[in-house]
Parts: sequence; structure tokens; C-alpha cells
Amino acid sequence: MHAFSAGHLAAFLSSYGYGAVFLIVMMESAGIPVPGETALVSAAVYAGSTHQLNIFLVVACAAAAAIIGDNCGYWVGRAAGAPLLSRYGGRVGLDAARLRLGQYVFMRYGGAIVFFGRFVAVLRALAAILAGANHFPWPLFLIFNAAGGIVWAALFGFGGYAFGKAIHRVAGPVGVGLLVAAIVAIAVGWVFLKRHEAELQARADAALGQQGR
Repeated sequence: MHAFSAGHLAAFLSSYGYGAVFLIVMMESAGIPVPGETALVSAAVYAGSTHQLNIFLVVACAAAAAIIGDNCGYWVGRAAGAPLLSRYGGRVGLDAARLRLGQYVFMRYGGAIVFFGRFVAVLRALAAILAGANHFPWPLFLIFNAAGGIVWAALFGFGGYAFGKAIHRVAGPVGVGLLVAAIVAIAVGWVFLKRHEAELQARADAALGQQGR
């Protein structure tokens, strides 16, 4: 799935240091499937074992890259995602009413989706694009995105530095567990939406107005 093998990633980090961390994390955050979290942890472990990288700079680079990459993804979603959904969404069951419902969900819970999405592999690459496509207000997106990016970078960066290679054995299962939890939550949410779609649609119409009717 990822474009980098473990050996290539290690060589890339040793050759390009902070720039490698910044580039890989930013690409993943913008929606490109590369191993951003693995790059961060690997750089942190490398900093702790060789002291050729400063862990504070590693964390700062990762946090900045996460914030910048997510903002790129947000504006791509805002510029291209919404028009594409409006034009072609009906072909996959996303009519104007359901698109408004998506905007309502992001209006109510977008902050949590953006913040916690940073810690889930798939959502880390998609949450920003979805936020933009659903017109989640950019100032709020910036706040929750920055908070999530900083906490994520500090947690995995300093964790990798402190615990060395053992963090890989922890980060992997934790990431899988979070992904499974996210899939379960999405499935439960889908069932809830199907059962209460009419009620939620009425709330969305009341909150967002009757545009598109």
C-alpha cells in the first residue's frame, strides 16, 4: 500500500533528515497514501539512537507538515470535492438532501472528526478533504486540525524517542485497533443514520436552510 519499504524509509530519513519527515507527513496529510506516522516514529527512534537529529525539531517538522498538508487537503476538498459531489453524488445515492445531511454532521461533530481523525490511518489522509467538501468552517478546521497535529506529533515523536524501537511494536497494534474502532463506529453510525435519516434530515434542513430544495 505504501510507496516506501522500511529499508527505503530508513535510508531516506538518514539522508534527508527533517526534510524527509516534513515531506512524507505533509504528503500523507494531503491525502497521498504514504507512511507519515511511520516516518515520524522512525525519525524519532533515529534521533534517540544516533543523536544526529534533534527530537524537538523532528516533532516540530511533523506538526507543521501535518497542519500544512491537512490545509492543502481541506482546500482541495472545498474546491473540487463539493462540486464533484453536487454533480455526480446522485449517481451513488448522495442527492442534495443527503449532501446537506453530511454538512450538518460536520457542523455538529466536525471538530471531533478532524481532531481524532489524525490518529486513525485512513482518516488521517481523508478527514481534511471530507471537511472541505462538507464546508466545515475553515477557522474551526484550523483550530482542531492544529490541535490534532501537534498532539499527534508530540505523542508519537517523543514516544518514539523515549521508547526506541519498542514503540513500533506498540504503534502498529494501536493503529490497527483505532482503525477497527473507526470502522465499527462508521458502521454503527451508518445504521443509526438509516434508521433516523428523516429526523436528522429535518434537523439539517432547519440548521442549514432549504437550499437546493
